[in-house]
Amino acid sequence: MIGYLIRRVLGMVLLLFFLTLAVFFLFNMIPGDPARLTCGKVCTPQLLAANRHKLELDLPPAEQYLRFLGGLVNGRTYAADSPSPVVCPAPCLGYSFLRHQQVLSLITKAIPVTFWLALGGFIIWIITGLAAGIYAALHRGKWQDRTIMGLALVGYSLPSFFIGLVLIFFVVLEWGLLPFPQWVAPTDNPVQFFQTMLLPWIVIAVLNAAFYVRLTRNQVLETLGEDYVRTARAKGLRERSVVVKHALRAGLTPIVTAAGLDLAYLLGGAIITESIFSLPGMGSLAVDSVVRSDLPIIAGVTLVSAAFIIFANLIVDLLYAVVDPRVRVG
Repeated sequence: MIGYLIRRVLGMVLLLFFLTLAVFFLFNMIPGDPARLTCGKVCTPQLLAANRHKLELDLPPAEQYLRFLGGLVNGRTYAADSPSPVVCPAPCLGYSFLRHQQVLSLITKAIPVTFWLALGGFIIWIITGLAAGIYAALHRGKWQDRTIMGLALVGYSLPSFFIGLVLIFFVVLEWGLLPFPQWVAPTDNPVQFFQTMLLPWIVIAVLNAAFYVRLTRNQVLETLGEDYVRTARAKGLRERSVVVKHALRAGLTPIVTAAGLDLAYLLGGAIITESIFSLPGMGSLAVDSVVRSDLPIIAGVTLVSAAFIIFANLIVDLLYAVVDPRVRVG
């Protein structure tokens, strides 16, 4: 198990290195001049040259990348030889000269919103998806199975913006059951936090639960036909024990894979859901940065979101070893 863990951690570190390399050259070596974006409407050659020096774009690409890596570990200082240098402590993901803020501080403010959105939606969809999928599998071919799968197909087909707008119109505007979503931290006002996040959680859960219903049903049906399951039933084990300890656990591998990666994708920002409900999360930050052409923030959000996915792959690999010990050998 220790050797398996070491191999996976080393693989994650290598991926993170290539990730920083790809993000840096993707957003810093693109055609055009990023320094011009910070000039404003009046951009003289002198101001453009000053901006290039402040952003360190007048350095060779290799030195720019080394300073980028150094900033992640030791921090960095922009325009160190100017009267007003900009200090960016480690881990420095960059500095937005359009907002005059560090990229990490902006992401730090946005991550809690996205975290609670992803966590709440994940809890709802994984419980609903597993329970409904198992129930449909145990009633294969009956009206319960057809009803659940029909609802899952409808939920999977509806776009998130449509579900969100329908919920806002009826629940908030028409029926007045909830106030219009307005983000507040759960420690500041738990009631308002729950009222704000309930509808976004439902939107996230509807789309994902529909997929997990189908996935769980197929996995349970497949494992219920295995010889060891029939043997367990022949021994007189209770149906609940057969389904949970034998059929479901054996079919957990693809479910664990999908759940880990889906949660990581959400932690990178649910762009549509956050925009509809005016949640200041990672997705909204990314959209606003794209509109403003704020490349440092776009690069920072991309780097953090991709790091979430890489880390989620590591967690999924470790869960594999718990669910199926045979994986440790590979």
